Amino acid sequence: MHDYQRRLVDRLLEINQSISVTQAQTWIELLWEDFESTYAKAGREYQGMELTEKVVSQWIENFGEKIHEFVAQNPKYKDFFLEDKKKFH
Repeated sequence: MHDYQRRLVDRLLEINQSISVTQAQTWIELLWEDFESTYAKAGREYQGMELTEKVVSQWIENFGEKIHEFVAQNPKYKDFFLEDKKKFH
């Protein structure tokens, strides 16, 4: 895992004690890929991992505390987290 993503995983775990390390890693990977693919689809020039880290970091600060609640409201994402023994509330 890149240092960028590791920092994001660590920060997410700091602000959300309801998820496991594996779940935090999965969330960061999903958010990272979502931002980069959306940015590319919009025809924007790639700005590097620093920009992606900044945006994902903002999302974590804004939504990280309750990110585990997203799965309960959006069952299509549940499959990403089924392998982990620690369940979302």
